[in-house]
Amino acid sequence: MANLTNEQLMKLHYILPLPWQKFRNLMTILNDFDELLHVSPKIVAMHLNIKEEKAIQLIRHYKELVPQSMNLYYERRNIQAITYMDKYYPKRLKHLYDAPAVLYVKGDIRLLNAPKMIAVIGSRAATNYSQEALKMLIPPLIDEQFVIVSGLAKGADRLAHEATIRYGGKTVGVLGHGFIHSYPRENRELSEHMASNHLLVTEYPPYAGVQKWHFPARNRIISGLSEALIVTEAALKSGTLITTELALEQGKDVFAVPGNIFSEQSRGTNKLIKEGAIPVWDGFQILQELQMFSNYR
Repeated sequence: MANLTNEQLMKLHYILPLPWQKFRNLMTILNDFDELLHVSPKIVAMHLNIKEEKAIQLIRHYKELVPQSMNLYYERRNIQAITYMDKYYPKRLKHLYDAPAVLYVKGDIRLLNAPKMIAVIGSRAATNYSQEALKMLIPPLIDEQFVIVSGLAKGADRLAHEATIRYGGKTVGVLGHGFIHSYPRENRELSEHMASNHLLVTEYPPYAGVQKWHFPARNRIISGLSEALIVTEAALKSGTLITTELALEQGKDVFAVPGNIFSEQSRGTNKLIKEGAIPVWDGFQILQELQMFSNYR
C-alpha cells in the first residue's frame, strides 16, 4: 500500500467517516493522501463510491485541514483517535469486511484489546426481569476477567453497564454518535463515569449527531469486539435481533435468557432459542459453553 499517515487518515475520516475498505480503494490510485488535492473529483468519487459533489467537498475540506494537527485537536478534547493502522486498533475488528477506518475513544484504552470481551444487549424497554437476570449472569463473568460490552442505550444496555460497575468489573460502551453529543440524556452521568473509569468507543467524529441508521451500524462493532453475545430481553421486532444476526455471521456464540411466554419483551429471546441460541440463566453456564466451543481459556 502507498504511504499513508495516521494524520492523513484522521483528516479524511473527520470530513467523511467511511469504512476502511473504501479508503483503501482510494490508496490504489494515490501514493500519498495529500495527492488527493490534484486528482479529479470524478475519479475520487468512483473509488470511494460516493457522488461527485461529495468528492468535490471532500477535496476542498481536506485542503483546509492539511495545515492542521488532528492529534492536537483530539488531545485538547481528551479524545484518542485510533486509526486502522494504529497498534491499539482491535484485531477483532479487522475481521469485519466494513471495519471502521478510525475509532474515537475516551477512557482506559487498554480495554479495547482486552483478551476476554462479551456483549450483553437487550430491549430498550427492558423490564425488571433483565435486571434480575444480570445479577445471575454478570458476577461469574467478571470473576473470570471478562469485559462487558454494550451500546449505552437506555434499557438493557444501561442495566448491563451498571451491573458490571456495581460488581467491580470493567465495561465498554459503543456509541452511535460523536463525543460532542450525549444520548440518551438519562445516561449522561453514566457516560461520564465510563469515560473516566472504563471506556467509550465510537466510529463517528466528535461532531456527528444522533442518526437512527448509526445504531444498526454500531452494532457490528459491539458484536465484532466480543467473542459471544448475551441477550436478556428482546421483542420480536427489535434492533437487538439485528445484532444477534451480525454476531452469528461473525461466527460468535449467542446466548439468550428464556422468558415468560406472555411477555412481549421475551418473545424475541424465546424465538432466538428456538432458532438455536443457547439458553442461559446464570453466568457459569456461559463460561462452561465458552470453554467447550470457543477459544476461551
